[in-house]
Order: sequence, then structure tokens, then C-alpha cells
Amino acid sequence: MSRLARSLVNAVIAIIVSVGVIVTAAGLWFQNSVYRDRAFPAQRTSVVIARGSSFGEVTRQLDASGIIAHPIAFRILARLRGEEADVKAGEYTFAAHESSDDVLKKITAGTGQVARWVTFPEGFTAREIAASLAEHNFGSQASFERAFSGESIELDGSRTHGLEGFLFPSTYLMPVDVTPAGAAKILVDQFRKELPSDAAARARKLGMSVPQVVTIASLVEREAKADDERPLMAGVYYNRIRRGMPLEVDATIEYIFATHHDVITRKDLQIDSPYNTYRYAGLPPTPIANPGKASLDAAFSPRESDYLYYVYKGDGHSAFARTLQEHNANVSRYLK
Repeated sequence: MSRLARSLVNAVIAIIVSVGVIVTAAGLWFQNSVYRDRAFPAQRTSVVIARGSSFGEVTRQLDASGIIAHPIAFRILARLRGEEADVKAGEYTFAAHESSDDVLKKITAGTGQVARWVTFPEGFTAREIAASLAEHNFGSQASFERAFSGESIELDGSRTHGLEGFLFPSTYLMPVDVTPAGAAKILVDQFRKELPSDAAARARKLGMSVPQVVTIASLVEREAKADDERPLMAGVYYNRIRRGMPLEVDATIEYIFATHHDVITRKDLQIDSPYNTYRYAGLPPTPIANPGKASLDAAFSPRESDYLYYVYKGDGHSAFARTLQEHNANVSRYLK
């Protein structure tokens, strides 16, 4: 073998050896970083992972919180396992000296959660909120339903009949061990925060109690589609009540049924129930849903008008009318 050939062979061998050393060193670094290095977290540490966070954002958050020491190795581990999209949002508590492997397993399996995110949309009933809590593994639906129907609160000297209407719909970081009573308190406390600061004075000005105005808000929540129409719709209800007219709100009929009905029939309008606002004038005995902020504000600050009727136009808005004749014309136009 010529001197040049030997030099080339030696150079190739040197390169192979160097690459082998680098790969071995990288492997040892990676193994140490994700499995053996337990310097972090230095103490018991909690962190809240927001919903919709990317894995890069989660990694930076864990690094900044002193939970992982080697963010690059942490991301490589997640990439190798194909778990970058598996992070469960929520609040986690990590014991001191957990490995990065332990941390990744917790946030992808959700086993380290002390609180989970749960969202209750505006207009959810107490039954639907109970079902959602059960679906998120907080407990049985029946236990939450019992708490929501069995408890009551006092508002401006009036005692509510159950908690329907007073469980504020929003997104919550709910403790995983929350009790039905505890969940009710969290939602009711938020409801109190969302009420207008002068709710009692506004209710009295409207000739109502605070729970009655919340009932109006629940009707608005289930009937209105556009935020700018909510105060006007609330005004329609107050106008009809002052005139002794039945409210005739389809959503109150819907509330009677245990399951959703797409269409309210003429037969349904004959149901003998205090929630049937076609048969009985005045407000139903309780709210029919849990209203959001926009509907609460609309009910406490209705827009004055002489409208007595409305019908949904099918485009996200309603057509309002002052007389039955105008209303019937709108019905013919929009409910073909």
C-alpha cells in the first residue's frame, strides 16, 4: 500500500473514531440529562400549563421554573417518543429531584396534575355542567347534580331555589380532587364577581329581585344570538311582564325536557309545567340556564323600547315587532 493510501486509510479511521467518540459522548450526555441528572427541581415546584401551549413553550416554562435542567435533551426525548403533541394542560406539582423522564411522563399522561382545565360555555344548564365535570373525571354526574339542585345562596335578601343560573360559565382550573360542594362554590363565587356592583339597586329599579333578573338573563342567554341584541331582547321580556303578557319563550319549554329537542311542537306548548311560559304568565320558577357576562349585563341594563315580540331571522339576528300584526308578518317572512 502506498504512503498516500495509508494516509487516507488512517484519516478515515481517525474520522470514524472521532465520530464514534462524539456519538458516545452525546449518548452519555443525553442519558445523563434525561434519566440520571436529578438536580432539578431543587424543591417541590408547581407550574400551570396553559391550554394551547406548544411543546416549545412548555419546555421554556419548565426551564424557567427550575423544573428541568436540560431543555434541549428534554425536547429530544419528547421528539424520539413522538409525545410533543401529548402534553395535558393543567396545574402540576413536581417533587424535588425528579428526572426529566419523570417530568415528561407526568405532563403527557396527566398523572401529575393537581388541577385540570374545564370550560363551561354560556347557556349551559346545571345538568350540562355536571355532565361536563363527570366527563373530565372529577366525579359522578349524579353527585354534582345533587349539589347544584340541593344547595342555594342568598342574593340581596332572596334565597335561590337551587343553583341553576348562578354557576358562572367560564374556563376554570379545577382541582382534581374537588368535591361537588367545592365545585359549586368556585362557580358561584365567580358568578358573584361578575354581577354588576350595584345589582340590587338595578333590580329594584326594574321592580325585580336579583334572582329574578338573573332568570331574565338566562332567557336572554338561551334566545339571543347577537350580543348587541341582548339588551333589546331583555327589554322585550320586561315589557311583556309589565303588561301581564305570557313571555312565550321557546327556551323555557326546552328546559322541561331531559334531552334536547330540535323543534318545539304545538303539543309541547300544552305541557302543564310552571316552566311553560306559553301557559303561565310571569317568570319561570328558576333560571333555565347559566348566563354569561353579556346576558347578565343586558338583563340588569335592558334597552328601553316598545317592542313586544321578536323572531329569529336565521342570520344571527332577530326581527323585533311592536304589534302582533307586525310579528306575524315577520314570522311569515323568516319562518317559511
